[in-house]
Amino acid sequence: MSDVFGRRLRAYRKLKNWTQVELANELEVSVAIIGGLERGTRNVTPALLKRLEELLNVSRTELLGDEAAAYEAITSNEKN
Repeated sequence: MSDVFGRRLRAYRKLKNWTQVELANELEVSVAIIGGLERGTRNVTPALLKRLEELLNVSRTELLGDEAAAYEAITSNEKN
């Protein structure tokens, strides 16, 4: 996944005035995971993406941008 997701995640997190630590606590994940997602060095799992959507009150497309369709294709192929 490109850094588009990471930049958007950081922007939506900051709109909530949350630190990486606060977001990590809300999601019950480590700060290293949040940092990796924001830097683009870690890929988001479908379960974590769903939790981010709910917590940040944004859509998958808002977080993933043009990559949303590709992400859907990849994750649906993994289920089969």
